[in-house]
Amino acid sequence: MTFEELKDKAHALPLAPGVYLMQDKTGKIIYVGKAKKLRNRVSQYFQDSASHTPKTRRMVSQIDHFDTIVAASEFEALVLECSLIKRHMPKYNILLKDDKGYPYLRIDRRQDYPVLTMVGRVTEDGAEYFGPFGGRYVTQRVIDTLRTTLKLPGCGKKFPADLGKDRVCLNYHMNNCDGWCQKMGGQPEYRSRIDQAVQLLQGNYQSVAQTIRQQMLDASDAMEFERAAALRDRLQAIEALGQKQLVTAGRMADTDVIGYAKTEAKACFVVLHYIGGNLVDKEYEIVALEEDEQEAVSALVKQFYLARGAAPKNIFLPFPMEDAELFSQLLFEQLGRRVKLRVPQRGDNRLLLELAHKNALEEARRLTTKAEKLNGTLKLLQSMLALPQLPNRLESYDISNIAGTDIVASMVVFENGKPKKSDYKRFRIEGLDDQNDYASMRQVLHRRFAHYQMGDKGFEQPPDALLIDGGQVHADAVREELAQMGLQFPIFGMVKDNRHRTRALVTPDGREISISTVPAVFALIGTIQEETHRFAITYHKTLRSRRLKASVLDEIPGIGDTRKQALLRHFKSVKAISQADFDTLRSVLPQNAAQAVFDYFHKE
Repeated sequence: MTFEELKDKAHALPLAPGVYLMQDKTGKIIYVGKAKKLRNRVSQYFQDSASHTPKTRRMVSQIDHFDTIVAASEFEALVLECSLIKRHMPKYNILLKDDKGYPYLRIDRRQDYPVLTMVGRVTEDGAEYFGPFGGRYVTQRVIDTLRTTLKLPGCGKKFPADLGKDRVCLNYHMNNCDGWCQKMGGQPEYRSRIDQAVQLLQGNYQSVAQTIRQQMLDASDAMEFERAAALRDRLQAIEALGQKQLVTAGRMADTDVIGYAKTEAKACFVVLHYIGGNLVDKEYEIVALEEDEQEAVSALVKQFYLARGAAPKNIFLPFPMEDAELFSQLLFEQLGRRVKLRVPQRGDNRLLLELAHKNALEEARRLTTKAEKLNGTLKLLQSMLALPQLPNRLESYDISNIAGTDIVASMVVFENGKPKKSDYKRFRIEGLDDQNDYASMRQVLHRRFAHYQMGDKGFEQPPDALLIDGGQVHADAVREELAQMGLQFPIFGMVKDNRHRTRALVTPDGREISISTVPAVFALIGTIQEETHRFAITYHKTLRSRRLKASVLDEIPGIGDTRKQALLRHFKSVKAISQADFDTLRSVLPQNAAQAVFDYFHKE
């Protein structure tokens, strides 16, 4: 369908709640969304794209057709949206990774010898379930920790059928198991250990530790020192275990605190789990970067809890969820418990949100390499400037002069976010006797791109964007010059703040793009600005110094360019020449010329 056909179809939709499914040319669903009023929401995609984020523009450009499903209510639309996102995993929806699963730990204490097993879901079979945990690896780690701490069997033997059949295995010799396969009357003690495992999973560490401590004292009083030593080792293992290793959100946490933060290249979603005001666990996942943090948090929270099939009593959010009440209702229907979603504004709960954000930021930074930071910064810049491609090559220009003398310009190149000094160029402005930055800038750009059109070495690489020191007028002057040459590149003037830092980039038509609120881009453009200015001013100072030094020697009779260069080549500076004696000067110049130089500097 053409864009106009899509627009007409959207305007014909009903003003009813529902779900829309955007599809590409192959029929693949690339985005699923819900709406209170389908006509209003879907029509927004086919209006002026200037109000869209870059991600939305990319998505809209790939839409070939769309379908809608009218729902009986907004709540029904939310349920349908969550279901369709999980089923189709659309490219442009904000997604958690869903390939690792969220397993539970199962214990059936009705058996004679209960075992700890990992299962994918909870069933109504009379067993006890704990979790869900962060993934299969984490769940297995919990099982292994419980087994070694309580010295439960980790082999594949079935009790009581396999009691006494084989010798004890390696786990016994490694002190990870108490050799239950040889304990014919050990069922009561085995079940006691299983009960302790359940208490540990419920967070009752102190109760388990107190029971074992009392058993250890009783054994010591009865002079059963070997048993007392074994109990002592188990007590130490349980005290070292700590809640954080075993307790997870599941059905136990009373409060979850959500954190979301991003670097230039990565975003991190964090959930801190609290029981009775104590932080007991942290889960996090690195997710794709999104322009709208509020939308990202809303989508990730829904997926996080619906995928696990469990939620706490309270969820603290960093941003409001537009459909928080509907989602709370959905959790109640699916989980059978009331869940409150709040955005704390002050006090201790607000501090918990700040801690969650700090954790998310630290994880995102830890997992972002230097190269990813630079690439992420360039992607941010591309998005902000609406560039057709990643700005891998940025060229920046600046003019330097004092009162119209020694007018020079610098061309600095940043490639992949780093200075490429081998491509730097310096220009000496020709034919201008007064200070005219616009004319100077036009001349420099004309000379640079004349070389480009000729394919001259060192000028053959085209820029992805041009950064011009100055505002709109400077950028416009460059655009006009390049247009006359039949060339067109993205051009932006660098607008300074009162501390002479680039606060915004401006287009030739006057559109200003603020960068001061985006630290990574602000730092990159600031570095480019400073480097361009440094390179220009250094060249200007060099020329000015040469001119000033040369003018002193020009005043001496009989000293022309050849003798002047000979003196500077030998003595390196005018100061050294002025301090030289006659004999030393005579070694460089003829006698008469040497006498003239000596007399000039020794008039006294």
